[in-house]
Amino acid sequence: MKKIVENVRLDEERALYGSKDLLIRGVSFDGPADGESAVKECENIEAENCFCNLRYPFWHVHGLKIKDSEMTELCRAALWYSDGIEITGTKMHGIKALRECADATICDCDIISPEFGWSVNGITMKNCKAVSEYFMMRSTDIKFEKVDFKGKYSFQYIKNATFENCTFDTKDAFWHGENITVKNSVIKGEYFAWYSKNLTLINCTIIGTQPFCYCRGLKLVNCKMEGCDLAFEKSEAEAEITTPVISIKNPYKGTITVPAVGEIIRDDPKSDGVIKII
Repeated sequence: MKKIVENVRLDEERALYGSKDLLIRGVSFDGPADGESAVKECENIEAENCFCNLRYPFWHVHGLKIKDSEMTELCRAALWYSDGIEITGTKMHGIKALRECADATICDCDIISPEFGWSVNGITMKNCKAVSEYFMMRSTDIKFEKVDFKGKYSFQYIKNATFENCTFDTKDAFWHGENITVKNSVIKGEYFAWYSKNLTLINCTIIGTQPFCYCRGLKLVNCKMEGCDLAFEKSEAEAEITTPVISIKNPYKGTITVPAVGEIIRDDPKSDGVIKII
């Protein structure tokens, strides 16, 4: 049975350090003492309707549920080195809100957090909105569904990921990513997926200049491309595109099927990719 800490303000340093089997309800981590690391080195913690306005609240927590709570802009680096995490209905508005964590599920949350989600191993995100830069960098085993994301330099160096029914407004996304599948999604932004390996897009819309350069193992199935020029440069691709493309430049290997191309650029003798106009 959990001990309950309820309807109090805690602002001292390491206020609940080392706690186990604890329900924190209606607690405000805020105040003049300006203490850090309120819930550190803890196990089996639930936090409901809490207000987090101080730094580093949930570090080294094993088994953590956060519900209907708020992490403000001052709540920086909220979750680091923790695992077994479930977060629902929560505002995560501090920089570097999730890092070096494992086994995390985030649902129905509002995320405004630069450098969110670095080096996380195993994360599921559903029905969330996120604004960030360098979002999810170097994370692995990712599953996103109905996520609306906006920001620069997202999903770089990620591995083993699936995305479905998502909308991404971003640039330099998926650079150096490996083993990624994207379904029924819209990706808007410049320089999409450069240097990626084994990226598959199914029923997606890609919008923006110079997508898919230096890719290996790239597959597009029944995809639309809008405003895309200089696409597929030095890439190995099997692509089925259903809309005209402004220009395709020096595909390295594979076959690209497209209804029309404004310009095909072949100024590299190593460009052996086949372009089929159907």
